[in-house]
Amino acid sequence: MIRVAAHSDAGELASLSGQLGYPADAATILRRLEGVASHHAGVVLVAVDPHGGLGGFAHVEPRRPLIAEPFAELAALVVFETARRQRVGSALLAAAEAWARERGYASVHVRSNVIRERAHRFYLREGYIEKKRQAVFVKRF
Repeated sequence: MIRVAAHSDAGELASLSGQLGYPADAATILRRLEGVASHHAGVVLVAVDPHGGLGGFAHVEPRRPLIAEPFAELAALVVFETARRQRVGSALLAAAEAWARERGYASVHVRSNVIRERAHRFYLREGYIEKKRQAVFVKRF
């Protein structure tokens, strides 16, 4: 079952975030979840396993660049290691795509680290095409 993330999911979302390489505690995730909701920054969807635990999550958000038509971007898609190869990622991706279509977006964009070859194969299987490779630059304040 796929549903919108709740505050009570923060602990499991923090664990999933860590599995992707972005460690955070439950309080931090809760603050970020509230930011997504309060700033209309998309939606965080969760896959719930038959026992009520989380199998994974997806965060999809709107992008409205000046230089291109608006699109939805998959900011994160993470599946617990124990839930992989069970179509959890496919279900989350389908739900994220449905969210985007319902809001009138014509495409979903995904950025994936060049070292995540397994993820790249997943997106290709799901009908995505690789459009470009790029470098990401960050300046911290």
